[in-house]
Amino acid sequence: MVTPEIPPLYRDSDFNGPLSDAHAARLIRTLGPLEGRRIVDVGCGWAEFLLRTLESEPTATGFGIDRNGDHVRHGRELAAARGLDDRVELVVGDVGEWAGTEADVVVNNGASHVWGGDPVTHTGNALAAASELLAPGGRLLFGEGFWLREPTPEELGVMRDIPLAQYGSVPDLVDLALSHGFRLRALSQATLEEWDDFESRHAQGWEDWLLENPDSPDAEEVRARADRHREFRVRGTRETLGFAYLTLIRV
Repeated sequence: MVTPEIPPLYRDSDFNGPLSDAHAARLIRTLGPLEGRRIVDVGCGWAEFLLRTLESEPTATGFGIDRNGDHVRHGRELAAARGLDDRVELVVGDVGEWAGTEADVVVNNGASHVWGGDPVTHTGNALAAASELLAPGGRLLFGEGFWLREPTPEELGVMRDIPLAQYGSVPDLVDLALSHGFRLRALSQATLEEWDDFESRHAQGWEDWLLENPDSPDAEEVRARADRHREFRVRGTRETLGFAYLTLIRV
Protein backbone atom coordinates (compact mmCIF):
# COMPACT_ATOMS: atom_id res chain seq x y z
CA MET A 1 0.00 0.00 0.00
CA VAL A 2 1.27 3.48 -0.86
CA THR A 3 1.70 5.71 2.19
CA PRO A 4 -1.22 8.17 2.24
CA GLU A 5 -0.44 11.84 1.68
CA ILE A 6 -1.19 13.21 5.15
CA PRO A 7 -0.74 16.98 5.59
CA PRO A 8 2.66 17.63 7.20
CA LEU A 9 2.78 18.54 10.88
CA TYR A 10 4.11 22.01 10.11
CA ARG A 11 0.88 22.85 8.29
CA ASP A 12 -0.81 23.31 11.66
CA SER A 13 2.12 23.66 14.12
CA ASP A 14 4.57 26.47 14.71
CA PHE A 15 7.04 24.38 16.71
CA ASN A 16 7.56 20.64 16.62
CA GLY A 17 7.05 20.39 20.36
CA PRO A 18 5.08 21.81 23.30
CA LEU A 19 6.11 25.46 23.09
CA SER A 20 4.09 28.66 22.93
CA ASP A 21 5.17 31.92 21.29
CA ALA A 22 5.67 33.63 24.66
CA HIS A 23 7.64 30.71 26.10
CA ALA A 24 9.87 30.60 23.00
CA ALA A 25 10.63 34.30 23.38
CA ARG A 26 11.63 33.77 27.01
CA LEU A 27 13.92 30.88 26.05
CA ILE A 28 15.62 33.00 23.39
CA ARG A 29 16.31 35.70 25.97
CA THR A 30 18.03 33.16 28.23
CA LEU A 31 20.58 32.52 25.45
CA GLY A 32 21.77 36.12 25.18
CA PRO A 33 23.70 38.14 24.44
CA LEU A 34 23.62 36.89 20.85
CA GLU A 35 25.48 39.66 18.99
CA GLY A 36 27.68 38.05 16.34
CA ARG A 37 27.00 34.54 17.67
CA ARG A 38 26.79 31.37 15.60
CA ILE A 39 23.76 29.29 16.58
CA VAL A 40 23.59 25.60 15.66
CA ASP A 41 20.28 23.72 15.91
CA VAL A 42 20.75 19.95 15.87
CA GLY A 43 17.58 18.06 14.92
CA CYS A 44 16.15 21.40 13.82
CA GLY A 45 13.00 20.15 12.05
CA TRP A 46 11.72 23.11 10.02
CA ALA A 47 13.93 25.42 12.17
CA GLU A 48 11.19 27.66 13.55
CA PHE A 49 13.01 28.20 16.85
CA LEU A 50 16.33 28.85 15.10
CA LEU A 51 14.73 31.38 12.74
CA ARG A 52 13.05 33.23 15.59
CA THR A 53 16.36 33.36 17.43
CA LEU A 54 18.03 34.92 14.37
CA GLU A 55 15.17 37.39 14.04
CA SER A 56 15.90 38.54 17.60
CA GLU A 57 19.50 39.50 16.74
CA PRO A 58 20.42 40.75 13.24
CA THR A 59 24.14 40.03 13.62
CA ALA A 60 23.72 36.34 14.55
CA THR A 61 24.10 33.50 12.05
CA GLY A 62 22.65 30.01 12.12
CA PHE A 63 23.08 26.44 10.99
CA GLY A 64 20.48 23.67 11.26
CA ILE A 65 20.61 19.97 10.47
CA ASP A 66 17.80 17.42 10.33
CA ARG A 67 17.33 14.12 8.52
CA ASN A 68 13.76 14.94 7.38
CA GLY A 69 14.09 16.45 3.93
CA ASP A 70 10.52 17.79 3.83
CA HIS A 71 11.04 19.63 7.10
CA VAL A 72 14.34 21.13 5.97
CA ARG A 73 12.83 22.28 2.65
CA HIS A 74 10.00 23.96 4.52
CA GLY A 75 12.52 25.61 6.85
CA ARG A 76 14.39 27.01 3.85
CA GLU A 77 11.12 28.41 2.51
CA LEU A 78 10.43 30.06 5.87
CA ALA A 79 13.95 31.51 5.98
CA ALA A 80 13.60 32.98 2.49
CA ALA A 81 10.16 34.43 3.26
CA ARG A 82 11.57 36.18 6.33
CA GLY A 83 14.69 37.45 4.61
CA LEU A 84 16.96 35.23 6.71
CA ASP A 85 18.33 32.90 4.05
CA ASP A 86 21.60 34.85 3.87
CA ARG A 87 22.21 34.23 7.59
CA VAL A 88 21.18 30.61 7.98
CA GLU A 89 22.15 27.31 6.38
CA LEU A 90 19.76 24.37 6.70
CA VAL A 91 20.95 20.94 5.60
CA VAL A 92 19.55 17.43 5.38
CA GLY A 93 21.77 15.00 7.22
CA ASP A 94 22.18 12.23 9.76
CA VAL A 95 23.74 13.71 12.88
CA GLY A 96 25.33 10.34 13.62
CA GLU A 97 27.45 10.80 10.47
CA TRP A 98 27.94 14.56 10.85
CA ALA A 99 31.40 15.97 11.58
CA GLY A 100 30.02 18.87 13.60
CA THR A 101 30.61 22.60 13.28
CA GLU A 102 31.79 25.41 15.53
CA ALA A 103 29.03 26.99 17.61
CA ASP A 104 28.56 29.69 20.24
CA VAL A 105 25.06 28.42 20.98
CA VAL A 106 23.66 24.92 20.44
CA VAL A 107 19.94 24.13 20.37
CA ASN A 108 18.72 20.55 20.82
CA ASN A 109 15.01 20.53 21.60
CA GLY A 110 13.30 17.16 21.80
CA ALA A 111 15.94 15.59 19.57
CA SER A 112 18.43 13.93 21.91
CA HIS A 113 17.92 10.72 19.90
CA VAL A 114 19.69 12.16 16.85
CA TRP A 115 23.11 11.29 18.32
CA GLY A 116 22.14 7.63 18.56
CA GLY A 117 22.26 5.01 21.26
CA ASP A 118 19.34 3.25 22.89
CA PRO A 119 16.51 5.32 24.42
CA VAL A 120 17.99 5.12 27.92
CA THR A 121 21.33 6.61 26.81
CA HIS A 122 20.01 9.26 24.36
CA THR A 123 20.08 12.10 26.85
CA GLY A 124 23.63 11.55 28.06
CA ASN A 125 24.89 11.04 24.51
CA ALA A 126 23.31 14.31 23.41
CA LEU A 127 24.76 16.30 26.31
CA ALA A 128 28.23 14.88 25.67
CA ALA A 129 28.06 15.63 21.94
CA ALA A 130 26.72 19.16 22.46
CA SER A 131 29.51 19.84 24.94
CA GLU A 132 32.06 18.98 22.24
CA LEU A 133 30.58 21.65 19.94
CA LEU A 134 30.93 24.43 22.50
CA ALA A 135 33.88 26.32 23.94
CA PRO A 136 33.78 27.31 27.63
CA GLY A 137 31.08 29.93 28.08
CA GLY A 138 29.01 28.58 25.18
CA ARG A 139 25.28 28.07 25.67
CA LEU A 140 23.12 25.01 25.16
CA LEU A 141 19.33 25.08 25.03
CA PHE A 142 18.35 21.51 25.78
CA GLY A 143 14.74 20.35 25.67
CA GLU A 144 14.06 16.89 27.09
CA GLY A 145 11.27 14.83 28.59
CA PHE A 146 10.88 13.88 32.24
CA TRP A 147 8.34 12.01 34.31
CA LEU A 148 5.79 14.20 36.07
CA ARG A 149 5.07 11.06 38.03
CA GLU A 150 5.97 7.42 37.52
CA PRO A 151 3.56 5.94 34.98
CA THR A 152 1.55 2.85 35.79
CA PRO A 153 2.20 -0.38 33.88
CA GLU A 154 -1.01 0.25 31.96
CA GLU A 155 0.13 3.74 30.93
CA LEU A 156 3.54 2.42 29.90
CA GLY A 157 1.78 -0.21 27.83
CA VAL A 158 -0.08 2.49 25.92
CA MET A 159 3.18 4.41 25.39
CA ARG A 160 4.68 1.26 23.84
CA ASP A 161 8.19 2.34 22.87
CA ILE A 162 9.03 4.51 25.91
CA PRO A 163 10.79 2.48 28.62
CA LEU A 164 10.48 3.67 32.20
CA ALA A 165 14.24 4.17 32.43
CA GLN A 166 14.28 6.58 29.48
CA TYR A 167 13.32 9.51 31.71
CA GLY A 168 13.81 10.57 35.31
CA SER A 169 12.78 13.62 37.29
CA VAL A 170 13.76 17.24 36.58
CA PRO A 171 16.45 17.10 39.31
CA ASP A 172 17.79 13.93 37.64
CA LEU A 173 17.95 15.75 34.30
CA VAL A 174 19.71 18.76 35.81
CA ASP A 175 22.24 16.55 37.60
CA LEU A 176 22.97 14.71 34.34
CA ALA A 177 23.61 18.01 32.56
CA LEU A 178 25.96 19.18 35.32
CA SER A 179 27.87 15.90 35.11
CA HIS A 180 28.63 16.65 31.44
CA GLY A 181 30.38 19.94 32.14
CA PHE A 182 27.50 22.42 32.24
CA ARG A 183 26.06 24.90 34.71
CA LEU A 184 22.34 25.66 34.77
CA ARG A 185 21.45 29.19 33.68
CA ALA A 186 17.68 28.84 33.34
CA LEU A 187 15.00 26.19 33.69
CA SER A 188 11.36 26.00 32.63
CA GLN A 189 8.87 23.36 31.58
CA ALA A 190 6.04 23.04 29.11
CA THR A 191 2.60 23.70 30.53
CA LEU A 192 -0.34 21.35 30.05
CA GLU A 193 -1.86 23.95 27.74
CA GLU A 194 1.26 23.93 25.56
CA TRP A 195 1.21 20.12 25.45
CA ASP A 196 -2.50 20.00 24.57
CA ASP A 197 -2.10 22.62 21.85
CA PHE A 198 0.82 20.77 20.27
CA GLU A 199 -0.81 17.34 20.39
CA SER A 200 -4.11 18.69 19.07
CA ARG A 201 -2.36 20.32 16.12
CA HIS A 202 -0.46 17.08 15.58
CA ALA A 203 -3.73 15.16 15.29
CA GLN A 204 -5.57 17.78 13.27
CA GLY A 205 -4.04 16.85 9.92
CA TRP A 206 -5.15 13.23 10.26
CA GLU A 207 -8.69 14.15 11.34
CA ASP A 208 -9.09 16.69 8.54
CA TRP A 209 -7.82 14.17 6.02
CA LEU A 210 -10.34 11.57 7.21
CA LEU A 211 -13.19 14.06 6.82
CA GLU A 212 -12.04 14.95 3.31
CA ASN A 213 -11.30 11.38 2.18
CA PRO A 214 -13.90 9.08 3.80
CA ASP A 215 -13.91 6.62 0.90
CA SER A 216 -10.15 6.44 0.35
CA PRO A 217 -8.59 2.96 0.46
CA ASP A 218 -6.08 4.49 2.89
CA ALA A 219 -8.75 5.68 5.33
CA GLU A 220 -8.50 2.63 7.57
CA GLU A 221 -4.73 3.01 7.92
CA VAL A 222 -4.98 6.72 8.66
CA ARG A 223 -7.78 6.19 11.19
CA ALA A 224 -5.72 3.55 12.98
CA ARG A 225 -2.73 5.88 13.11
CA ALA A 226 -4.85 8.71 14.49
CA ASP A 227 -6.42 6.38 17.06
CA ARG A 228 -3.00 5.22 18.27
CA HIS A 229 -1.89 8.80 18.64
CA ARG A 230 -5.01 9.69 20.64
CA GLU A 231 -4.59 6.76 23.01
CA PHE A 232 -0.87 7.50 23.39
CA ARG A 233 -1.74 10.99 24.59
CA VAL A 234 -4.94 10.65 26.61
CA ARG A 235 -4.22 7.27 28.24
CA GLY A 236 -0.44 7.42 28.31
CA THR A 237 1.58 10.63 28.35
CA ARG A 238 -0.89 13.40 29.25
CA GLU A 239 -0.69 12.98 33.04
CA THR A 240 2.78 11.47 33.16
CA LEU A 241 5.27 12.96 30.69
CA GLY A 242 6.59 16.49 31.09
CA PHE A 243 9.04 18.45 28.97
CA ALA A 244 11.80 20.62 30.43
CA TYR A 245 13.87 23.37 28.80
CA LEU A 246 17.35 23.80 30.27
CA THR A 247 19.58 26.72 29.30
CA LEU A 248 23.09 25.52 30.11
CA ILE A 249 26.54 27.13 30.14
CA ARG A 250 29.57 25.11 29.08
CA VAL A 251 32.30 25.32 31.75
